[in-house]
Amino acid sequence: MTLYTDSDSNARKTWILMTIFFVAVIGIGWVFSQALDSPAILYIAVIFSIVSSFVSYWWSDKMVLAMSNAHEVDRDSARELYNVVENLCITAGLPVPKIYIIDDPAPNAFSTGRDKKHAVVAITTGLLNKLEKVELEGVMAHELSHIGNRDILLSTVVTVLVGVVVLLADWFLRISFWGGVGGRRRRDDNGGQIQVIILIIAIILAILAPIFAALMQLAISRKREFKADADGALLTRFPEGLIRALEKIDADPNKLQAANRATAHMYIISPLKGEDGKVGFFSKLFLTHPPTIDRINALRGLKV
Repeated sequence: MTLYTDSDSNARKTWILMTIFFVAVIGIGWVFSQALDSPAILYIAVIFSIVSSFVSYWWSDKMVLAMSNAHEVDRDSARELYNVVENLCITAGLPVPKIYIIDDPAPNAFSTGRDKKHAVVAITTGLLNKLEKVELEGVMAHELSHIGNRDILLSTVVTVLVGVVVLLADWFLRISFWGGVGGRRRRDDNGGQIQVIILIIAIILAILAPIFAALMQLAISRKREFKADADGALLTRFPEGLIRALEKIDADPNKLQAANRATAHMYIISPLKGEDGKVGFFSKLFLTHPPTIDRINALRGLKV
């Protein structure tokens, strides 16, 4: 398998997942609206989720940087780092993003921003101090690949879809609890068998749909990590640099102080220690990142 076929394969799989996700959201919304005889529920949930995600898309970078206590640096204050990022951007055909430093001994990095012209890369002092130059290049190439692939946009779309599912499920259960469904059934003179079947399906979906939506979101996040690894290796033409960086970051005992569940998925390796160690198949479903050993094996299988 070459780097190009691996990257293309991950891209295809991601968009297939997105298509399935979107169709599932529409189907769930239809079932809930039929069970409650209220199409407005679907419209309101979609609008609310889009507005929330729009706000997140435009201002999430500032919020994340503030939560991480990151501060911006320039060429004069971080010359080696700036030169590494600038050279990779020239190769990738990307504008140089803003560069931020997080004062923390735990080695890690993330990228954010709504598009290529408003992108940010942030790295910890631990990453700067503990990685060799080729390893630093591997990490920065990975993060620039996220920017070039517009993964932030994709993440926002997924957030919209997950938000729709969660809102629909929550509203359906609340309305059902307060007698909305029962009232509908009385007005229909207890309804027919079809209405009862739809009602049962809706209740099952209201319980299980948020879980499956979250699992789908995590699956897409893991696919984007694999793709960023492959594209980063293509950019540097030296997968070993990223491999060594992943090994060092994964093995480092320090815990990132600014880490939390809301931002963990953004980092190159989950800052929540122990999350992506050796785990079974079902445990992998709940990870924000693929296990590091799986990423390393995939990189070693590439030909550049």
